[in-house]
Formats: sequence, C-alpha cells, structure tokens
Amino acid sequence: MKKIIVMSIAILAFFAVSPVYSENLEKSALFTKHFNETLFAISEKGQVSIEILLDEKEYKIGKDVIGIVVHDSNDKDIEDAKLSVMVTGMAEPLKVKEKADGLYIAPSMGLPKEGTWRLSISVKKKKIEDEAIFSFPDMLNKKMPAGKYDADSIKGKK
Repeated sequence: MKKIIVMSIAILAFFAVSPVYSENLEKSALFTKHFNETLFAISEKGQVSIEILLDEKEYKIGKDVIGIVVHDSNDKDIEDAKLSVMVTGMAEPLKVKEKADGLYIAPSMGLPKEGTWRLSISVKKKKIEDEAIFSFPDMLNKKMPAGKYDADSIKGKK
C-alpha cells in the first residue's frame, strides 16, 4: 500500500512539474527596456539584454558618462560582471565601472559624434558570455519604446 501511495505522489508530482518546465523551454525569454530615450539590444546568444542610457533625461547617471544596464534572461540585474566596451577606431576598451543594480558606467568623452561606428559590449559572468553590437548612426533611428521584448521581436532592429 505504501508503494502505491508513494508511486501515486511521484506520478502526480511529475505531471504537475512537467507542463511548467516545458512551457519555460518553449517560451522565449522576455527582457525589459526601461526607458524610452535609450538604446536597447538583446545579445547575440540571447543571454542578456543591454540598455544604453545616453543622457540624464530619464535616469541620473552622471556627467560625461554613458550608462549600461545589463539584465539576464530572467530579466534580473546582472551584478559583478566583467564588461568590455569597445568602440570602432579605439585600440583600448572603455573603462567600465559598476554603480549598482545592473548599472555600469563608461566615459562618453572620446565617443565619435559623427560618421559610422560601432559600440560592442561584451558581458562575462559565470555561465554568461555574450555580446551585443550597436551600430551608429543607424541605432539612433531605431529607438524602441519602453516595454517587454524577446529576441524574435527585435531581430533586424539592432
């Protein structure tokens, strides 16, 4: 009798957990773009989203810096990560400093103001190793409103 009860509980637990697990596998991760006047991309592998704050209109980031907000595929802040920010034509990556709650800052001085250039942001932390590339000036014309996005919904908008 005990075996039947234990077996029944195990079967019920399996069926109770299976749909939730399979639903999470089938669903694409949703990432949040918090502000309207920012640049936003989901990384190449879909492990992170990166939102670039270019000014202090919507979020106070400091003078002469850009803010970089990084979230994982569960839409949680990524803290204590190693970010590498490269700019076309610059030999060295920008110096990145972590502020808090998934917010990193890098100097904006020296960033090109005109012409075509790229900003590449790589994120490394434990199992996360991914990158997003922002192409300018194209990216400035493709600002998306604040909201939830998955990789499929923004393909071709990077």
